[in-house]
Amino acid sequence: MNKVYFPYFDPDFDKLLERINGPTCRVCIDNESMDDCTVVKVNSVNKQGLLLEVVQVLTDLNLTISKSYISSDAGWFMDVFHVKDEHGNKLTDQKLINYIKQAIGTTRETHNSAKAKTYANMVFSHEPSNNNEHTVIEMSGTDRPGLFSELSAALADLHCNIVEAHAWSHNGRLACVAYISDQSTHTPIEDPNRLASIEDHLTTVLRATITPTPTTNQPNQQEAKTADFLGGEGTVTNVERRLHQLMLSVRDFEGPPSRTVSLPTTPTDSESDEEAGMKTTVKIESCDEKGYSIVNIECKDRPRLMFDTVCTLTDMQYVIFHASINSDGGYAFQEYFIRHLDGCAMSTECEKERVIKCLEAAIERRVCEGVRLELCADNRVGLLSDITRVLRENGLTVVRADVETQGEKSINAFYVRDMSGNKVDMEFIESMKKEVGPIALQVKNDTIRPSSPERSRFSFSHMLKDQIEWFSNNFITIK
Repeated sequence: MNKVYFPYFDPDFDKLLERINGPTCRVCIDNESMDDCTVVKVNSVNKQGLLLEVVQVLTDLNLTISKSYISSDAGWFMDVFHVKDEHGNKLTDQKLINYIKQAIGTTRETHNSAKAKTYANMVFSHEPSNNNEHTVIEMSGTDRPGLFSELSAALADLHCNIVEAHAWSHNGRLACVAYISDQSTHTPIEDPNRLASIEDHLTTVLRATITPTPTTNQPNQQEAKTADFLGGEGTVTNVERRLHQLMLSVRDFEGPPSRTVSLPTTPTDSESDEEAGMKTTVKIESCDEKGYSIVNIECKDRPRLMFDTVCTLTDMQYVIFHASINSDGGYAFQEYFIRHLDGCAMSTECEKERVIKCLEAAIERRVCEGVRLELCADNRVGLLSDITRVLRENGLTVVRADVETQGEKSINAFYVRDMSGNKVDMEFIESMKKEVGPIALQVKNDTIRPSSPERSRFSFSHMLKDQIEWFSNNFITIK
């Protein structure tokens, strides 16, 4: 009689398959190994963009990544992050630790990068935001002094309430994402004809002073359009990632465009020799033995730096297989082993030069010179338009903006510069504290330079007082 043999299956084999191919990833948060930071370890099945999503979870919590080691060969994703909170301390809040585990696991399971931020809002905020209640407008093009103010005024004239807005200006280009609602109903604007009218009006504002260059074959890049923020596989794009993408689309990495009006720049008088030597350096080498392109970055360290570089490489269709990140003494060192999505390393000097320029631009976009103004006021329709108009009429232009609504309050943060390109005179700003009556003012400026006698005789607050008196019952803090 013939015997029938069946293959042997190890009882732990199913667990092994679950570990390799299962829907969950393993997240370990270690507070014991290091004295000055918390170690976050992530092991998971790899997919394109997963590293960016994990880094996004950490940066959305304002965590600083001081070191990181990444390896994702053979389809397995193994990352180690050394992180601190925004005060430079280890993570001790158990609610925060549980959130990180949940958020990274959610990112892996659902392929939805918005889930993590939504969960953070539910855990750490009083009122979670819901972008389904708003219409998203994207604006990008060539920047000019006062453009953000003009766009804010245009939306107010179109009876749109700006619930949230984020804008970056770099190398003579502007990218802005605004969440708007109908002024009277506070609901999303869904009428296609009205949306088309809004897009056309904003595009006209963007193109107002642009003179076309006959010698260029590039399409006109000044545009405003509605957006749903949906990426591949149903993912929702992070707003800062979208700003990077918009800046990339208007080619801010090429430098200020010709034949346009842009802000002049002047050297910082107080810049030290040490600071002058901390310039951004990006180099690309070839590793022919392993088929990688090796990207080395050295620059001044700052929050969200790793997010910006990983975001740019990912959106340029490069896969990060290995990486080492380190920061020491205010300086950051990053090394990435990458291939293009098609599996090839960079083969031409032209491709390498473009990647270098794009990474340099991504690093520089958040670096804003000038005065940071933080304003908190009772929210109302047209508030952003009024505030930016006052700044514009007094010779200041917004080079970066973050505007959010929290309950009944509008929280506004601006980086402003003098339209002439000079550093904003601190006496010029400080005079507001003494003359604006019930409005409390505070100023934060990282690059203070001596004020000129001629400018100090000019009373900024005297000009502002009449224009903002009608909302003087609001409490506004400039920090």
